[in-house]
Amino acid sequence: MYKELREVWDQLTSQGPFEITETNIRGIPTRTYKDAPCSLRDVWLSSAAFAEREYLVYEDERWTYADAHRDVAAIACWFQQQGIGKGDHVAIAMRNYPEWLLIYWACVCSGITVIGMNAWWVEDEMRYGLEDSKPRLLICDQERLERFNAIRQHFSGLTAVGARLTEPAEDVIPFSDLLAEKGPLPDVQIDTDDDVCIFYTSGTTGYPKGAIQTHRSCVTNIMNMAFWGQAMPLALARAKGINPPDPAQAPIRATLVNTPLFHVTANNCGTHATTRTGGKLVLMYRWDALAALKLIEQEKITSVGGVPTMARELISHPDYDKYDTSTLIAVSGGGAQLQPDLVGKINNAVRNARPGTGYGMTETSGIITSIGGDYFIDRPDSCGRPMPAFEAKVVDADGHALPTGEVGELWVKGGAVIRGYHNKPEATAETITDGWLHTGDVARMDEDGFIYIVDRVKDMVLRGGENIYCAEVESVIFAIDGVAECSAFGVPDDRLGEEVGAAIVLRPGAEMTAAEIREICFSRMAKHKVPRYIWLLADPLPRNANGKFMKRELRDRLALEDAA
Repeated sequence: MYKELREVWDQLTSQGPFEITETNIRGIPTRTYKDAPCSLRDVWLSSAAFAEREYLVYEDERWTYADAHRDVAAIACWFQQQGIGKGDHVAIAMRNYPEWLLIYWACVCSGITVIGMNAWWVEDEMRYGLEDSKPRLLICDQERLERFNAIRQHFSGLTAVGARLTEPAEDVIPFSDLLAEKGPLPDVQIDTDDDVCIFYTSGTTGYPKGAIQTHRSCVTNIMNMAFWGQAMPLALARAKGINPPDPAQAPIRATLVNTPLFHVTANNCGTHATTRTGGKLVLMYRWDALAALKLIEQEKITSVGGVPTMARELISHPDYDKYDTSTLIAVSGGGAQLQPDLVGKINNAVRNARPGTGYGMTETSGIITSIGGDYFIDRPDSCGRPMPAFEAKVVDADGHALPTGEVGELWVKGGAVIRGYHNKPEATAETITDGWLHTGDVARMDEDGFIYIVDRVKDMVLRGGENIYCAEVESVIFAIDGVAECSAFGVPDDRLGEEVGAAIVLRPGAEMTAAEIREICFSRMAKHKVPRYIWLLADPLPRNANGKFMKRELRDRLALEDAA
């Protein structure tokens, strides 16, 4: 079946909608799709053809595509009335409400750059994000408004709009005002390499980095996903000597949006792809396996994504057999590699669905690789082949390409790579070399081009799909009076993959408990970054010859039962 995959791959990328060409992007020859839509605005406009289909579902609220196009046009008209337009920034800070997506598409169609604010950020993190991105407008829900009000004195010129507020708020424009504007979607000319969104990733220096995605990078991700959706079944059918499935007979896609929209997993991989095909998006306020099972049955969900933890909790829920999950076609995981045992369990537990995964990053606007079905069953420890609009290589410490099968850092280059980091030219230069993105993941590539992630270069914890840089955790703890030394690192966890651990040495005479340290951390950073495990040590932390803390040695010698 690998021979057939190569044949199909070459066939699809040499002609037709997935034909690959080389385009000069910011002076770098880069792989792109020859006939891809020019912009996300074009993607949205094309969805008007699905006017009568359901588009957004949230609890007992429903929007058709016609409803959504009406509201998106109204919001875009309101932006225009306020003088907010192409090149401006608008920040969205809220849970997975329908308003998030309506605002997003209105910005996308107006040439406005969306600032995706992490809804878990505490006040200090929100302040940093707003100071870094300098939006003309902040649109937030009740909880995020309360956090903003605590720092509002620093943003006297920033207009706030409130969505789903429990009561009217002073100096806050109600979201209903945006919907009151009437008129067609303003005509805005958008270039394929214009900025479309800034999503913040954890920072290696203690501050988040704003990854600048462009219309091209997001559209390229849509095309990459569509390519794999066509290539895999076609190759498998050819290998088995059967007729390939007819795309026209496929059910209308219904996607459960169960991860935050301020991440590429939900927004770029879930929302973009589903919208382009006229599918339905069912939004969850927060993840709950039982609630997900109910929604799968009720809304006839065809696709469930999210981090591997969610897939495991779904199929292992004690009430799993009580619900009809027969509409599921795909149960996939992103944000972390699916554990090999989970691949087989998904395949056996879900009647009509096959397991799948995509490996990607915020910095690639979505997936780099994808794998599913029989290929995933056969190679459950792989994350798949790089999609056609990527070049990929495994390199040594000096950036030299290594032979097939050898282990090194994975670098990728292609139309989906971000433009860079907002306001961080040094970080951009460190991460992107002549168009090649340094993923920070240690990998090997086999003779069929399948990639296997084996380790991590970056000093990072991957907790339930969330990247947490150890330096960010350490910077908060080091700022606490009485802390002399601190080293943060990942601790293996069966449910989330990793949890944050921290070894801390206090200054002589300082008295502080782990609970007190944790309480301060909760006030200064999002709760998922706060160390679950804290060791208060009497002796200095071990260092290497360069004076750096030896994290691996610390992690290996410290016992979980000794943590507070």
